[in-house]
Amino acid sequence: MGKVSINVNGRAFAVGCEDGEEEAVAELGRQFDQHVSMLADQVGQIGDLRLFLMAALVLADELRESKRTSAALETRIDEFESSGTEGARQGVDATKGAAKALNKAAMRVEKLAEQLNQSEI
Repeated sequence: MGKVSINVNGRAFAVGCEDGEEEAVAELGRQFDQHVSMLADQVGQIGDLRLFLMAALVLADELRESKRTSAALETRIDEFESSGTEGARQGVDATKGAAKALNKAAMRVEKLAEQLNQSEI
């Protein structure tokens, strides 16, 4: 099992991850820190726990929106597939790739949230 040190709001946290996922988790940590920093700029230093909770809610909202987008893309895929034209098939392939990428990103965010929840914050 891999381990990554991420910095959030000026504090270092050790986070466990699957071997080979260290860079991905570090990048997610940087993104989370950006959200926390943005919120700290808006509301001030109200404590790590509150800032982390607010950032998690912002990320959960973004995830929900991504899932909605993914569902809409999947609906369009079904519509394209039922139309049967070659251009539609090419559009379906491109849309499927985008939907898969969104789903994969959503799963990574959920996994990181679970790992952060299990780590001492």
